[in-house]
Amino acid sequence: MFTPASPRLRWITALLLFAAAGLAIVLPFVSATLLTIALGSVAVVAGLSQLLRVLAGGELRSRLFRGLSALLYLAGGLWVLIDPIDSEVSLTLFAGLLLTFEGVMELAVAASGSGPARGAVLLDGIVTAVLGGLLIAEWPSDSIWAVGTLLGITLGMSALNLLTAPRASDSP
Repeated sequence: MFTPASPRLRWITALLLFAAAGLAIVLPFVSATLLTIALGSVAVVAGLSQLLRVLAGGELRSRLFRGLSALLYLAGGLWVLIDPIDSEVSLTLFAGLLLTFEGVMELAVAASGSGPARGAVLLDGIVTAVLGGLLIAEWPSDSIWAVGTLLGITLGMSALNLLTAPRASDSP
């Protein structure tokens, strides 16, 4: 994790992360819906960029595959933008799988490393894996509030990691 060398910038960044975490936890439905809409928007932009690549030319087979990719991005992105609430259900399952995998990887990092922030990485891995498992176990009933709440918890853990990680100037 990159940490700012300036203690002041480190604290400002951590406070902003804590503020974002608090808002996401207090307003989980709003933050989950905004996150879903942002992902749908990114998919639409990606689809449009793929279409531009198709129009740029190239061999027919490449253009065909890029065109299919563009249609998939566009259709998925538009589907999410048209119905973001139902899309949150799928996003919740994806987030559960992703968090579980990320948590296991953080545990592996903590087990293989020996740095001053190893305890924070271990705690992050445990919390992330447990939250991912809970999401999967309670899916789809937890879909409306879970993504926003987990986003808030993840932002809070990132702020804690930022404050406990050694600065770049502290490294050998």
